Amino acid sequence: MYFVRKTFEFSAAHRLELTYGSPCCNLHGHNWRVTVECRSRELNENGMVTDFSEIKRRVLDMLDHKMLNDVLDFNPTAENIARWIVDTIPNCYRAEVEESQGNWAAYERDS
Repeated sequence: MYFVRKTFEFSAAHRLELTYGSPCCNLHGHNWRVTVECRSRELNENGMVTDFSEIKRRVLDMLDHKMLNDVLDFNPTAENIARWIVDTIPNCYRAEVEESQGNWAAYERDS
């Protein structure tokens, strides 16, 4: 099994739809830190699991400097964003999303 990991940052704003009162229901922004992990039993025709630049491009094109509520069709919690990344990136099985230092969520696809 081959593995790749890519870590990068993006800036974006969001507001959460919560069933309780929270300051996070107000518009606010983060410098998000994302770690994407991909794996494959075989390398592609270019000798890669997934191109590092493709991983970053797919996330940044959609999320960087955006209002996440406007571009995602779900409540943009760190947990939901991690799931979206796993579903979006080829061969991705795990994503970690840190929305502020020390506050992170991860999603890992069952194998």
